[in-house]
This record gives sequence, structure tokens and C-alpha cells, in this order.
Amino acid sequence: MYLALYRKWRPRVFSDVVSQEHITVTLQNQVRSGKTAHAYLFTGSRGTGKTTCSKILAKAVNCLHPVDGNPCLECEICRGIEDGSIMDVVEMDAASNNSVEDVRSLRDEAGYAPAVCRYRVYIIDEVHMLSASAFNALLKIMEEPPPHVLFILATTEIHKVPQTIVSRCQQYDFRRIRPADSAKRMLEIAAQEDFTLDEDAAALIARLADGGMRDALSLLDQCAAFSDHIDREVVAQTAGIAGSGHLFALSDAIAAQDAAAALTLLGELYDNAKGMERLVTELIGHYRSVMLCKSTSDPQSLVTCLPDELERYQEMAKTLSLPRILEILGVFQRCLDSLSRSGDQKVEVEIALIRLCCGAQFQAAQTAVTPAVQAAPSPAPAAPASPAPKPEPKAEPAPAGNGPVPMAQWPDMLDEMSRSEPALYVMLEGSCAYVSGGVVLIESPNPMLKSLLLTNNIGAKLADMVEQTLGSRHRLRIAKRETQVSGPESSALDHILSKAKEQNIEVHES
Repeated sequence: MYLALYRKWRPRVFSDVVSQEHITVTLQNQVRSGKTAHAYLFTGSRGTGKTTCSKILAKAVNCLHPVDGNPCLECEICRGIEDGSIMDVVEMDAASNNSVEDVRSLRDEAGYAPAVCRYRVYIIDEVHMLSASAFNALLKIMEEPPPHVLFILATTEIHKVPQTIVSRCQQYDFRRIRPADSAKRMLEIAAQEDFTLDEDAAALIARLADGGMRDALSLLDQCAAFSDHIDREVVAQTAGIAGSGHLFALSDAIAAQDAAAALTLLGELYDNAKGMERLVTELIGHYRSVMLCKSTSDPQSLVTCLPDELERYQEMAKTLSLPRILEILGVFQRCLDSLSRSGDQKVEVEIALIRLCCGAQFQAAQTAVTPAVQAAPSPAPAAPASPAPKPEPKAEPAPAGNGPVPMAQWPDMLDEMSRSEPALYVMLEGSCAYVSGGVVLIESPNPMLKSLLLTNNIGAKLADMVEQTLGSRHRLRIAKRETQVSGPESSALDHILSKAKEQNIEVHES
């Protein structure tokens, strides 16, 4: 039967444990000197070696022939603990055995002397999952433990463990595996397996594992099933991530303010089944690397990437200001926060990209056009001697008679939208609105506004907001702002009407 790599290559002695020397050396010294504690608490993120060190410690304190504080792995005790045949070492998963009855049973059993070992060892994984009454039952035996009992508690959420338990344990914090150590270990394993692993692929796996050795070996196992030769492309395809090429291409499009290119790239990634949450997370990490290159003189120790990527990050840092980098990170972070609540994750990412690519254009257009229309001086009254000729009626949506006038409540609506409907606000940022009879004309520089408003009935929601503001139902029409408008009010309104007429877009009709 095939054995997964993380099980096959699980460390068997303290010196095999990766990146936790501050813990393994201490434990090894305690075993060597015979000064072990009666209770240990191992904390840290997943896959960092908590359970592995628990098993090594259980073997080491019971080994018949310990070697410099390590288990010999040859005696009957070591072999019995390894294959699970010795009942004096008990592993308990608190996630599924968290009741007070489970702990009482453990407590009653602990009173008996071990059958073949020196110590009865109880390894309680995910101890934070115990109920309050179970913790109270455990505390009773930890206060006055029998001399032949050793407790090893492991948790990923130390803040959920009562202080009464913590104070009775020696606590050891397992840090995340250093990427260089993780990559080195994977290359050593690959050298003894029937597949080859490139150094840059090992570095990428280490980065994706986010400090977890078990996660790294699981991904390596998956890559080995995909190809006998594992390079960066194999890792990217297997993990379902966007390679750094796509990330740099997206950031180039954002830097060039090219929304079309950014949206095209996003569409390609989406069609290739790239997860939107994973992509945004990668973009946050991507711009984090740029931020570190911008903020420090020696980012190599802080940025986990290949040498050629570091050069590209440093070049990007030269072209971007720190406020702009922080702005981009903020937009993607807010996008990531909203993805779990969104009915269409792709639209959320599209909005973020448009905002980053067109935000400056929105602001400039709003500054240039809105004052020109709303602050235009009232025309002088016509001379009574020669009345002005009647203008020709304009085509829909401008009915004959009174022409469109600026909607004075629109800025307040946008302000309220920014708090109550932030996604809708982003779509309409920089827009102007005009009322003409039963029609509200929306002039916007957003090239995607039509398709966005037609998604998930968003246009109907906007029409409801307009009705609440104006007191009656109005039809909505969109006029795309292609050029900045200047000059008298009539010229600006003619421009809007013509664009609305050309596009003939009706979002919602009562």
C-alpha cells in the first residue's frame, strides 16, 4: 500500500525535525538528563511538528537504549510505539473526544501503572476543543499527576486553552517552517524517491505551504503524481494557482491603467478554473513583496521568491509610490473580505481591477465635468423683441419640453452608497445624473457600468434608490463619458443626450 510522503518521511528523532531547533534541543537535553516535565503544551500552526515531536518524546522517555536523548528506534518499546501496539502511549483527538466522560475515562486509566513502558504518555491533540467540564476533569489529574504519567497537549489555538491548564505545563511555541529549510528538506526527499524536483519548484512549494511542512510534502506528493519531473509549471498547474507571470502581467496592466488588458487576463484565469479567492490572495502577496522592496534596503530576507522575481519586484518598487502600493493592497484586501459574501466572485474582482485601473480617470472626469455642468451660470433672459425659435424635439430619452437638469441629490446618494452599498458605489464613482421628465440619465466614465448594472439585478436596486430619493419611479438610462466635456451647460447636456441616444441602454423600467 502506498504511503503518503508526509507519513513516510515523518521525522523519527529530534534532529530530523525541521526549523524547530529551539524546541528539539531542549527536549533532547531533558531526556538525556532525566529532567522531563509531567506536562507539555505544544502550540503553533498546522504542520509545524507538534504531533511529530510528541511521538518522538513519547519514544525517547520510554526507550530502553536512548542515544544522546533520542530514541534508538530499534528496541521493542520504540518499535511498539511506532506501530501502535503498545497501549501505554495513547493518542486522543480532542476534536472528536471532547466530553467530560472521555477525560474521566482517561483519568481513571492513568491511575494504573504502565504495562511495559516507564511512563504512560497521553498525547491530546487539538486540546482547545475540550468542553469546559472536560477541562475541569483534566485539571484535576494535572494538579497532582501520578509519577508514571506524562501529558503532551497540542493545539493550534492557544487562546482557547484555560490558563489553569497552561500554567501547569511547559509551553513550547512551534514557529512556521522557514521556506529555505522546507525547500531543502523536499530536495533531500526527492533525491531518494523516483521523481526529480527543481530547486525553484521546491521554493515555490515552500512558499505555498505557508510554513507547514506537512502541507509542503502533501503538495509535493500531488505534484509527483502529475509528473516525474517537477518544475515550477507543474507546481502551478497542480496547485491551481496563477503563476508569477500572470501576477506580473496583471500588475503591469494596473500600472498602465489598462482595464481591458486586466479584465482579459482575469477572464483567461477564470476560464482555466483559477479560484478568485486564491488569485486575490496571491495578488496581495505579490504587492506585499513590492511594498517590502520599497520599504527596506535589503528585502531578500523578507521576500520569499526566486532571484529573478526579486529583481522584478525591485523594479516595480522604483516605479510605484508607497501610498499607491498601500492603496492597491487596500483595494485587494477589501475585495478578499467581500468575496465570501458575494454572489458572483468574478464581478467583485472585476470591480477591484477597474477601480485600480480607472480610479484616477474617474476622479479627473468628476473634477472636469461635474463643475462644468452643475456650476454653469444661468443663461441671460432672452430679449422680448424677438422670441427664440422653438427647438426641435429631442429623441428619447429626452422628451420634448423641459430639458434635463442636474439631479441635485445625486452626490448625497453616492455618499450614502459608499457606506451602505460599497460595491454599487465603486461602479458609479465619478458619475453624474440628470433628470428629464420620467427619465434619470446617468453619465459615467465606467466602461463596464452597463454590464455590471445588469448583473444580479443591481440595476433594479439602483432604480429603487432613485425612487426613494425622488419620490417617484423613473427609468434609468446610461450615457458613457468618452471625452471630457467643457463649455456651456447646453453643450454638456447635448453630449449626454446624444450618447444616451446612441447607446439606447435602459437598465430598469417601471
